[in-house]
This record gives sequence, structure tokens and C-alpha cells, in this order.
Amino acid sequence: MARAATTTDAFNAVAEPRRRQILDLLAAGERPVNDLVEDLGLAQPLVSKHLRVLREVGLVQVRDEGRRRLYRLDARPLRSISEWLRPFEQAMSERFDLMDDVIQELKAQEDGR
Repeated sequence: MARAATTTDAFNAVAEPRRRQILDLLAAGERPVNDLVEDLGLAQPLVSKHLRVLREVGLVQVRDEGRRRLYRLDARPLRSISEWLRPFEQAMSERFDLMDDVIQELKAQEDGR
């Protein structure tokens, strides 16, 4: 089965760890590419490649300011990921609640000794 292109949707785009790192940095605010290069410790062409993918799926927007290009996060495409995760979050929350009950029971047994 052929691998889906990374530019088809947000799911595929964020599957790459470096792109998630870029999104983490941009979540703090608009940044020029040179700042991203420095923070990531990657070559500029590689950062630009990842930014292009993120732009193509709409997760990053760019604006020119003089000779600089400033990149910013556009989190709207992440909504589909958030909606997909919702049932898993509910299941995890229920399991954590059950685990809390077990811990409380174990503490009560310990206190009773």
C-alpha cells in the first residue's frame, strides 16, 4: 500500500516529529525562519521544507515583512485531530478515574492495618 502524501491533511503533516516541533515553537507566536533554524538546530533548507508542508495543509501562515518571512501557527486544521481524539480522551479519563478508585481502596487498606 502506498504511503499517503504528507501534504494531504493535518494528520499526515503532524506525523513527522520535526514538524510538531515547529508547531510547538510557533504556538508561542510568530517567528522568522532563522529563529526556527536556530532553535531546532537544523539546516535552513530542511526547516523550509517542513514549513512548506505545514503551509500546504494550512497549519502555518506566512507574511513578508521587508526581507523577512514571518511564520505563524493557524491551529484550525488541528480541529479534525482534536475531534478524532475526543473518544480516546474520554476512555482514558474513565480509566484514570477507575485507577483513582483502586488507589484510594489500597490506601484505605493500608491505613486499616
